[in-house]
Amino acid sequence: MSGDDEAGPVCDSCVTCGDVAVPVRVTGLLPGGLALADVSAAGEGITEEISVALVEARVGDTVLVHAGEAIAVVERAEA
Repeated sequence: MSGDDEAGPVCDSCVTCGDVAVPVRVTGLLPGGLALADVSAAGEGITEEISVALVEARVGDTVLVHAGEAIAVVERAEA
């Protein structure tokens, strides 16, 4: 943590640690309920490891992530 701002703690370690959930696209599934996700707003290929333990995510799905944890699948990838 780098400190606090008016909204609360600020984290320098990942994009998905803010007070809001953000949509990200799952790019790969890993063992142990983890996944790789493209967290860039314009699809530049910036990836982070996230947890998908609470949802049934597939590669290509868009999931809503809060604090590194996928909390909902918002768009399924086409089969």
